[in-house]
Amino acid sequence: MAITNFITSVWSETLLNSLEKEYVAVRNCNREFEGDIKAVGDSVKVCAVSKVDLFPYIKNSDLQDPQVLDDKAVRISADRARAFNFQIDDIDKAQSVPSIMRSAMRQAASALANDADSYVFGNYVNIGTENTIKNEAATAENIIDTMIAVREKMLTNNINSNTETVLEVSPAVASLILKAQITTLSNNADAIYNGYLGSFIGFDIYVSNNIAEEDGFYKCFARTKRAIAFVEKIKSIVAYRPENRFADAVKGLYLYGTKIIYPEEIVLVDLKPAV
Repeated sequence: MAITNFITSVWSETLLNSLEKEYVAVRNCNREFEGDIKAVGDSVKVCAVSKVDLFPYIKNSDLQDPQVLDDKAVRISADRARAFNFQIDDIDKAQSVPSIMRSAMRQAASALANDADSYVFGNYVNIGTENTIKNEAATAENIIDTMIAVREKMLTNNINSNTETVLEVSPAVASLILKAQITTLSNNADAIYNGYLGSFIGFDIYVSNNIAEEDGFYKCFARTKRAIAFVEKIKSIVAYRPENRFADAVKGLYLYGTKIIYPEEIVLVDLKPAV
């Protein structure tokens, strides 16, 4: 692809589509926000509402003033910026298939998605001990009891049993679940490719190598899909010819941020596989 044919909007869309295919943690976040991110540090308002209060109804009596529901509106800063800058030599390009630029963009998307997922999973430091379930010696034999305790904690937090919930685990923890033969694998190739492993005790299970690990404990998440918010913006994608090279080059800037907005709807599943 000649550099003169590079259309920014098209390649921004290509990068976004590739990111969607690579995300695990981000895919399970609330991504509805108001406002525009123009520079690193800009903040936007994430859609969130407080609980609706009930009151006794008395016939032929005036209703009380309406409850204001926007008090849980949360502003999130796009405080993280990541950039890429790669070139494709003219000789390499001549000897390759025409899709080499598209392949390079997919590689950039994979790197960005891993970075974003890691940042989302870094929210474990903001989860209180009251919403933490710990297993210091997780095995295929006892992990079922641990997951049942996680489900009980979420129900205790008034998360409706019909609410879609996800369980995000590391490969090591996923292996324990599979060994316990409690996961039904999906036949959907795209789902498996996107990290989806199946369901267990009401959770959709996703596996990610970006789960945080500390002192042998994997910081797995059980959460609703609105518990964590994620904001993002592909700020810029620029194609150019490096002055001292016979090559096409592309550089891009990606801004994003994340925050827990419904702390009662996320449980930290702190697991250390038994040796």
